Amino acid sequence: MRIATFNIEHLGLGQAQGVTLDSRIEALRPVLERVDADVLCLQEVDGDKVPGAAGRQLAALDRLVSGTPYESFERHVSGATDGHVADVHNLVTLSRFPIAGRREIRHALVPPVSYRAVTQQPPSSSAEPVRFDRPALCTEIGLPGGRRLHVLNLHLRAPLAVPIPGQKAGPFVWQTAAGWAEGFFLAALKRSAQALEIRLAIDAIFDADPAALLILAGDCNAEAHEVPLTILTAAEENTGNGTLAGRSLVDLARSIPEDRRFSVLHHGRALMLDHVLASRGMLAKFRALEIHNEALGDELVTFGKVHASPGSTHAPVVAVFDIDPDGQAA
Repeated sequence: MRIATFNIEHLGLGQAQGVTLDSRIEALRPVLERVDADVLCLQEVDGDKVPGAAGRQLAALDRLVSGTPYESFERHVSGATDGHVADVHNLVTLSRFPIAGRREIRHALVPPVSYRAVTQQPPSSSAEPVRFDRPALCTEIGLPGGRRLHVLNLHLRAPLAVPIPGQKAGPFVWQTAAGWAEGFFLAALKRSAQALEIRLAIDAIFDADPAALLILAGDCNAEAHEVPLTILTAAEENTGNGTLAGRSLVDLARSIPEDRRFSVLHHGRALMLDHVLASRGMLAKFRALEIHNEALGDELVTFGKVHASPGSTHAPVVAVFDIDPDGQAA
């Protein structure tokens, strides 16, 4: 079984100026074909307005996967349960196997933190809720033999400062250093708080089934040593309790040599921001991790110098498991 995550970066009918959907399909379809996933977790799938259709549709994704095996895969789409597919940054989980359960997690276990911005202009006397930018998807996949695999698809907040009223002079320009610092703090708060909520959801799955098969896959916008990944993995050296080892998750990127361990290039730095984490039961059948980063360009150079770039500045990450015909992964 091949389980993959890929931030496909703003896939929609309304592409950036100079970029056509056809050019994006030409660049992205070979990437997806090479990934050859049985379960594919996508981030940044935009919702499109389609004449005559109620609500937004994933029209660009439909065109991208047309004629590929993914066309017939079952789907779990963020917002689809309440009919409100977002205009940008939807999560989509595609599965070759039957989807037996679907749910979204967004402030279900961790309520929004109330916070009063201290640099806001004009000043505010009241606190406002700090909400997550998007949900996480928890998809239960039916494996051959009757077992279920829990797949959590997430896209945590990027380390870009949250706008503070009265503190922005332009899209990337701040009025004061203090305003930027507060916005950057709030971005980190969102990222870490959502990681906490997902960790609570993981613990609930293990409460119900200590031997649960579980994979977390997505764009965490953080490296392994940073707070969000530390929360999600819950390693026993951090909990200090060996009896909790079965609840920790293993970052499968550790199986890759350090010089190949990156999914994004940013200002000359190789960063591993996209992750596949596995429960101990899945680790028993883990065989290999692939990071398809050979064609990656530096995202800042691409943004500043390349006109109409059709690809993604994230590399797909693929975990390969030896799942036998009975679906026994542990």
